[in-house]
Amino acid sequence: LQWQRILGGVSGCIGVGASAYGAHGLKPKKEIYQKTFDTGARFQLLHSALLVATPTICGVGKKARISHISGALFSVGIVLFSGSCYTVGVTEDRSYGKAAPAGGIALMAGWLSLALVKR
Repeated sequence: LQWQRILGGVSGCIGVGASAYGAHGLKPKKEIYQKTFDTGARFQLLHSALLVATPTICGVGKKARISHISGALFSVGIVLFSGSCYTVGVTEDRSYGKAAPAGGIALMAGWLSLALVKR
């Protein structure tokens, strides 16, 4: 379960950098693109922290399987949702946002998988 800690930490670092870029470097022509970029950064930071915590929430041993599933769902969700939001914000082209719904579904599935953990 080391991969979740490493990936979550790296993703959190990227999320902080993206937040800083969104606050100080991104200068879109329309405010909606700024909001979209900021949403991607916020979701990345939140779910990166959750990715790091997933093994602790799920437990180890026989429960490691659900931790792997939850971690994979959060990882895929971060890449698809936040990546899509970043791309839309930087390019100012909403057509690049098509992966966001799939990413959002993966994030929701990750949350549901945590709700189903039996302690």
